[in-house]
Amino acid sequence: MKKLHIVAAVAATIAFAAQAQDAQIDRKVADLMKRMTVAEKVGQLHQLSGRQFTGPTSSAYADKLADIRAGKVGSMLNVTGVADTREIQALALQSRLKIPLLFSLDVIHGYKTVFPVPLGEAASWDMEAIELSARIAAKEAAAAGIHWTFAPMVDVARDPRWGRVMEGAGEDTYLGSRIAAARVHGFQGKKLGATDSVMATAKHFAAYGAAVAGRDYNAVDMSEQQLHEVYLPPFKAAADAGAATFMNSFNTLNGIPATGNAMLQRDILKGAWKYKGFVVSDWGSVREMVPHGYAADLSDAAVKAINAGSDMDMEGYAYTQHLEAAVKAGKVKMSVLDDAVRRILYKKFELGLFDDPYRYSDPAREKTVLNDSSHRAAALDVAQKSIVLLKNENKLLPLSRDSKRIAVIGPLADSQRDLEGGWVVQDNRARVVSIVEGMRGHAGKAEISYAQACAPGCATTEGFAEAVATASRADVVVLAVGETWDMSGEAKSRTDITLPGQQEALFTALKATGKPMVVVMLAGRPLVFNTIADQADAIVYAWFPGSEGGNAVASVLFGDYNPSAKLPITFPRSVGQIPLSYAQYSTGRPVTDEKNVVYKSAYIDSVNTPRYAFGHGLSYTDFKYTGLTLSSPTMTQGQKVSLSFDVSNSGKVAGTEIVQLYLRDMVSSVVRPLKELKGFQKVHLKPGETRRLSFTIDRDTLSFFNSQLKWGAEAGDFKLMVGSASDDIRLEGSLKLTQ
Repeated sequence: MKKLHIVAAVAATIAFAAQAQDAQIDRKVADLMKRMTVAEKVGQLHQLSGRQFTGPTSSAYADKLADIRAGKVGSMLNVTGVADTREIQALALQSRLKIPLLFSLDVIHGYKTVFPVPLGEAASWDMEAIELSARIAAKEAAAAGIHWTFAPMVDVARDPRWGRVMEGAGEDTYLGSRIAAARVHGFQGKKLGATDSVMATAKHFAAYGAAVAGRDYNAVDMSEQQLHEVYLPPFKAAADAGAATFMNSFNTLNGIPATGNAMLQRDILKGAWKYKGFVVSDWGSVREMVPHGYAADLSDAAVKAINAGSDMDMEGYAYTQHLEAAVKAGKVKMSVLDDAVRRILYKKFELGLFDDPYRYSDPAREKTVLNDSSHRAAALDVAQKSIVLLKNENKLLPLSRDSKRIAVIGPLADSQRDLEGGWVVQDNRARVVSIVEGMRGHAGKAEISYAQACAPGCATTEGFAEAVATASRADVVVLAVGETWDMSGEAKSRTDITLPGQQEALFTALKATGKPMVVVMLAGRPLVFNTIADQADAIVYAWFPGSEGGNAVASVLFGDYNPSAKLPITFPRSVGQIPLSYAQYSTGRPVTDEKNVVYKSAYIDSVNTPRYAFGHGLSYTDFKYTGLTLSSPTMTQGQKVSLSFDVSNSGKVAGTEIVQLYLRDMVSSVVRPLKELKGFQKVHLKPGETRRLSFTIDRDTLSFFNSQLKWGAEAGDFKLMVGSASDDIRLEGSLKLTQ
């Protein structure tokens, strides 16, 4: 009891200190704003790209410098490094009120140390690893003078044609919400203002991942119920985790551009969620409301954006050119302008920039942090945890080092840049370990031979003969194929997500040698590769694994690391199935027998099931699930029920299993998905070891948004499912909720 009192006292002290700091900053912000002109207030809402300061000068160079000195710029992106940030900050301090700039950057999956792309990290289902990745990225970025990152992207995405699926956590709301919180905590650390943390940005608000046809920047049209149930929860999780900023999105949502959407920004974010941070537009999205046909001109766009709750204009020039006049004309209330300015200034005070504008620009810290060798070790650990073993026929993997001749072949086998993926801040290919380099470093007695076969993209078959000859002399072939780094990411939507060029033809040619075939895939999205899926002996999906990618792949192939990753997104059989998710809704004519699909909700040329389901991922050992029990078969709205079961390692090597809990509401006022992820646990087991695991089921677990957007659970029957993947359910139970 005494310990509880101590804990409560400590918590109360922390809360009181936080409130005192808030009040102190509020007073400082209010005092500063009393001295600001309308023009200076507008300046705080203007974000300018700094590429022209760190690269070739532009024709507008002098004008931009003058704007900074005049206090007409509040933030800059794309200025990196201590020397440059210090130089530009000095210009801002020549302004009348000496208000410092915020420096921001797209630090998506690492700064100098490149981690796996976020979709790859999501495959780890490991919140500690994901938080560590963001923590190290924050340390490096902050040491280079950066205050603010435009991450995490928390968009739920179920269409792999959309290139930006690479930047998120995949298709699931629950998993995405957990990852959103982990990444915010990683970027921001224990406290904003520490010089090893950066402000996080939850983006893109909202529903950008549901762009029609998977085409970037395209419209989104969905029900309010779907919006609240599937697409908003990861944003709420980011807000609850303390994300300092939000970024709105390029898309329209049900006809209204997100940048000018008051329902999203005023009603939900700043209203219902009581969000205290600020909202930044995406690049030029304020001015893009004009070609959307929502704003008549740039002046109209400025008025509609700020009235809707978009606080900062990134590279749109709408606010800086038109907002002052709009305020004077009464089109924008002074209180609306002041609210936006107050939110931005608060963050500058919170970061300590008014006390020391150069506190993030320390040359000694930059040198030390950017050369911390522990960051590479972390990158290797996260990459290993992200690699998914999709297939392993006859236990071909792990490979033996005992005098084996291993041929490493493929357009991506010796690539370095393609292991990094998109959104790389500092492209230093000399620091990237390629797959063939990693294989040679881990091979032991095994002999490694290499043939590229074709250039990345594999446009011709010119080098196939050499590759086949190399394969013929080997005992086993490792083929590295997939997308190149510039085929996934922003503005990289694809109608055809099969392997590029002649890559499947290369596989077919090598397969004809009769040698065992291991295929390593690099990609930022799910790809379609049916021939390989059917005929390869083993398939390893490595995503874009980062700086230590080659070592990570080799450690998995040789069994130094037993893979445990699970897919965070469904892999379709064809583009015709997209959008595709495990959380399907039943229809009045469900398919119950794949051999009898006439007049059923089915295709005549394909089965409905995906190639690889959400949650799928193999191990070098086997896991057995037994003994499911419920503490009670019924529960009331205010009760909790415990679901328990045993998981055993029935194989011969230690391994980690990601145990997944799914639920189905059998009858409700709104048709529910056939499965919804409601929990997961990672458990490491030695051979023969058994662990009893439990999940707690409460009212929130059973709740959903009904047609009136009310959150709650309805009385009735629920099916509980525990398994190794969404299509590999090992145990089932039933639960009845009473009123």
